[in-house]
Amino acid sequence: MHNFNLPPLSLYLHIPWCVQKCFYCDFNSHELKEAIPYKKYLQHLLADLDNDIRLISGRTVNTIFIGGGTPSLFSAKAIQSLISGISKRLTLIPNAEITIEVNPGTIDTDKLVGYKEAGINRISIGLQSLKQENLSCLGRIHSAKDAHTAAQLVASLGICSFNIDLMHSLPYQSLSGALDDLSKVIALEPQHLSWYELTIEPNTFFGSRPPVLPDDDTIWDIYQHGIRMINAAGYRQYEISSYAKEGFQCSHNLNYWRFGDYIGIGCGAYGKLSQPNGTILRTVKTNHPRGYIQGNYVAKLYQVSLNDLPFEYFLNRFRLLEVMPRLEFTEFTGIDEKVIRPALNQALLLGYITENDTHWQITNKGKWFLNSLLELFL
Repeated sequence: MHNFNLPPLSLYLHIPWCVQKCFYCDFNSHELKEAIPYKKYLQHLLADLDNDIRLISGRTVNTIFIGGGTPSLFSAKAIQSLISGISKRLTLIPNAEITIEVNPGTIDTDKLVGYKEAGINRISIGLQSLKQENLSCLGRIHSAKDAHTAAQLVASLGICSFNIDLMHSLPYQSLSGALDDLSKVIALEPQHLSWYELTIEPNTFFGSRPPVLPDDDTIWDIYQHGIRMINAAGYRQYEISSYAKEGFQCSHNLNYWRFGDYIGIGCGAYGKLSQPNGTILRTVKTNHPRGYIQGNYVAKLYQVSLNDLPFEYFLNRFRLLEVMPRLEFTEFTGIDEKVIRPALNQALLLGYITENDTHWQITNKGKWFLNSLLELFL
């Protein structure tokens, strides 16, 4: 074992409810059958946090992300009491990035202003598309008009930076259809754009009834043309599906991808917490709200084995287009670079990465063959 540095720390909170499950979604979300037990769930979130605080040895938190599900089903008041409960328990850096995911159709001016007062300074809007036929086909509950209105509302309030999630290569989508969707989203001028291809996951509605997707050539054309449009609009790609205006990269997600630590609170949330002795713990929380609300928070708590660490490190690191400081591998895993030298040499030989005295960098070929690159570290 070598010198071990504790990486930066983030906090993720999961709100598991949705009005309706989308056809492509394999996240831990549960359709609303009755009223959400807001108060009860908030109490349990904070109790879950109290439980995990012993694993972070007094460290400061840099970012908070409230994800779901549909967190924007929660009122401004509920989010205010959540954030004030967190602030009593944790030390946040000044101006910490605090993000909430919202869905069109679940927000209005009052709610957004209330979120801002609660300390939220970044909003992520799950649009997925601005075209009605696409939204219906994905099982989204909002209309194209809702989507447009919500994005305009967030932009006009100017309360914070915002991200728009947009999917491409949707069922029956043509090149011109995908680019039209993208240009409409760019016109809304979000500071950050998550633009990603629809993938069919098992255990989803689409997994059991696969739709007709565009062929590989069309998907390639959508990607190539789309990237050019995004660049021309002043966004820079910094991760496989993330694009930002200067200074607006998502700090929370960057921390995941750089192998930082994060506390995972709420149903089905994952956590990764490095310990001062060099071990790395993973936590997995109870999936279903029923069990969680009974106070059974932890489904799994285990130590990552040394054999798995190189793969876990590069699994996220190689998603980023930035150069990677070679020293960080040892600092954040405690493993000597010699151990992964054979895999690195193979990656260099295949042209997946480049290397100099201080850094590694993924190449375009490495991006296209990311899975093959990662397999070298298994």
